[in-house]
Amino acid sequence: MTLEMMFVLTLLMTMFAMLFFEVARPDMVIFSVLVILLLSGILTVNEALSGFSNEGMLTVALLFIIAGAIQKSGLIDKLIKKWLQNSHTHTGSLMRILVPTSLFSAFLNNTPIVVTLTPIIKKWCEDRGIAPSKFLIPLSYAAILGGMITIMGTSTNLVVHGLMLEFGMEGFSLFTFTVVGIPVALIGLIYLFTIGYKLLPDNKGFDQRIKEDSKEYIAEIVVKKDFGHLGRRVEQAGLRDLRGLYLIEIIRGDERISPVRSTTVIQSGDRLIFAGLISTIADLQKIKGLELETGTNIELDDLKDGSINLVDAVVSDQSSLLFKSIKKSKFRSRYDAGVIAVHRNNERIRSKIGDIVLRPGDSLLLVAGADFVARYQQSNDFFVVSPLDTPAALYQSTKKGWFSIIILLVMIVTVTLGWLNMFKAMALAVLLLLTSKSITPQEAKEYVHFNVLLLIASSLGIGTAMRKTGLAEWIAAVLLDFGKPLGLFVILFIIYILTNLFTEIVTNSGAAVIMLPIGIEMANSLAVEPMGMAVLIAIAASASFTTPIGYQTNMIVYGPGGYKFTDYVKVGLTLSLLVMLTSVFIIYYVWF
Repeated sequence: MTLEMMFVLTLLMTMFAMLFFEVARPDMVIFSVLVILLLSGILTVNEALSGFSNEGMLTVALLFIIAGAIQKSGLIDKLIKKWLQNSHTHTGSLMRILVPTSLFSAFLNNTPIVVTLTPIIKKWCEDRGIAPSKFLIPLSYAAILGGMITIMGTSTNLVVHGLMLEFGMEGFSLFTFTVVGIPVALIGLIYLFTIGYKLLPDNKGFDQRIKEDSKEYIAEIVVKKDFGHLGRRVEQAGLRDLRGLYLIEIIRGDERISPVRSTTVIQSGDRLIFAGLISTIADLQKIKGLELETGTNIELDDLKDGSINLVDAVVSDQSSLLFKSIKKSKFRSRYDAGVIAVHRNNERIRSKIGDIVLRPGDSLLLVAGADFVARYQQSNDFFVVSPLDTPAALYQSTKKGWFSIIILLVMIVTVTLGWLNMFKAMALAVLLLLTSKSITPQEAKEYVHFNVLLLIASSLGIGTAMRKTGLAEWIAAVLLDFGKPLGLFVILFIIYILTNLFTEIVTNSGAAVIMLPIGIEMANSLAVEPMGMAVLIAIAASASFTTPIGYQTNMIVYGPGGYKFTDYVKVGLTLSLLVMLTSVFIIYYVWF
């Protein structure tokens, strides 16, 4: 092993450790490694930047826009709602949700599908007294399974396709994965309808627990005549930056002042409504002239009068809020919203709100203005943003929605018939959507997840470094020395398991990029079809079922479903084994 190979291997091990312990956002960790490889001279400027012009990465960007235009139309939401109306049994309802989800995910990026359906299904479950936890993990898993059916179902397939083109290989066709994807999806769905459903927890939704425990979130303080700050503004009275408490409303006679500004003047007789960590209310009681109203009849539902929204938001794994305390992130001034509770691992974090350091998948209960949902529904900082009473109806006209779907179908036909390649077809589709005003340039920009693209492009650069230094060839040789006596069948299992482990640590696209050079080197050494190895790695990188952190869709449903980390292991481990066995057997007999 050369010094260069040792240096790259050390960087990779450090990167894995940082991602595993969540030291920083994944895209920043992987981009930092790329910069170090550039500064060290291992990569040239052109090599480091090649990932940013990679066809697969750019195709992912275009797919985000197309999926966003269809998501914006609300047609999928409406179709799912109508489809569920006549369902009377839990298993029947589950089938009505999972089968269309897998079909949609085959031709749209599965992440926006889960983002769209999560609040709808959650609300549907709660209206019928069904635990959302029985439906949301299956929703995520069905989207992942559906994404394996075609090249465009998941960003992983497109990234591997783009990398194969760089290696001088042919790349995937639209339906290369179908021979593996359909059997895998069918077996996975049958498992979810039967054994998997029984293993799922029966949790109350975040919303239900909030409403039941509303007295833990709301406190009322009455301002007496001897209060020392009468006639002063809220900020001057020291009521603005309280530890774990948020002044959300002032009731003055028949008048309700909300939202409360820092310039609002405090008067005698005001009833101050606070939300947040009510155990810290003792700090306020020590102030002369402020009296706790123990028999308050104010509840969370009373605050939804149009000027205030109670919002449930799930922190994204690409969020700029990650690994910062709520106070340091200046959440209140940044979003004009106050965090009054944080749930993680199905438990409410009982700490001072401002001191809580946010992690991916955290569910935030927010008190926000009426326009919060409209402004931040497509923000990269949050996966799901929806009011607690009903999902926001922010949809465009039905005609434009159908036009977006027709554009997608035409694009699929042109790729299938070989008239255009995937990138050209998607570029044309985006152009048509923009010129028809089905989506505006500003909306298109909001739908693109730039953090995801940075992660993918940086990963591609790291893959180049592994091939250039010979590290990929060295790792392939080590694996071959171990696996060759056991046969090709066992080697395929080893590659699959390694890729699957990496996807739980590095994310799916990163795992695929790191493992593909190794897999191609092994295929060349064994003189077997490299296409089969590429399909194996793409499937293994997408098949993240055992943790919430390996795949975005798992993270999206983490908070809304009130899940614990172990729930994914309990339900997902058997599914992972089924997918692995099915995939390896089919790939072995089709390509080798």
